[in-house]
Amino acid sequence: MSEIPADLRYSETHEWVSQEEEGVVKIGISDHAQEQLGDVVFVELPEEGASFGQGDACAVIESVKAASDIYSPVTGVIVAVNEAVVDSPEIVNNDPYGDGWLFSVRLDDEGELETLMDAEAYGEHSAE
Repeated sequence: MSEIPADLRYSETHEWVSQEEEGVVKIGISDHAQEQLGDVVFVELPEEGASFGQGDACAVIESVKAASDIYSPVTGVIVAVNEAVVDSPEIVNNDPYGDGWLFSVRLDDEGELETLMDAEAYGEHSAE
């Protein structure tokens, strides 16, 4: 069973969102997603300053099994990227909710967070 922290919000495409500071969220992929991918071997992150809408493809993760787009679960501007996962992609497998975060976004609309799933709903979604 995958780990699903209760303090995060989740998208249907298996990204998690953590409120960091007023108007800024940190984003990564869920434990379930990294398990499905297998060993992550490459991560391509968006550029700082780039803008994305909710649901837009904004990054790519490649594993030994497949390449997968990462979708922005919120609308906003990229304010930070985790260069550590570019240099050592296996961090995503080892610590998806900690050191394996991908990027941070300054939100255009904090109300979008309410459209994301809580841990219970995401648990049901990822079990399907």
